[in-house]
Amino acid sequence: MKYYLYVIELDKQVGKLVKFRKENPKFLLGNRCFYVGQSAKKPSVRFRQHKGGYKSNTYARQFGLKLMPALFDKYNPIPTRKDAVELEEYVAKKLRKKRYGVWFN
Repeated sequence: MKYYLYVIELDKQVGKLVKFRKENPKFLLGNRCFYVGQSAKKPSVRFRQHKGGYKSNTYARQFGLKLMPALFDKYNPIPTRKDAVELEEYVAKKLRKKRYGVWFN
């Protein structure tokens, strides 16, 4: 089985939510926001699932705008779930270092 990393751009309004801000202490309000995830499903399928409410993250469902392939295409496909989980965290933290707002599980 193959796994995929994906990054969804979120509406900047999510950056005003207290819970989101707590996870992003260095986030600059007004900067871009992202949801980073991984799945056995291709990114386009997983994005539609989030937006449709199937096993979706609240932020991805309510604030998700579009996929950002420039931020994840080079990593896909990923051979193991363990690698996908590690890559999800790596990419999320890399985006946070740039003071973007980022949510990942």
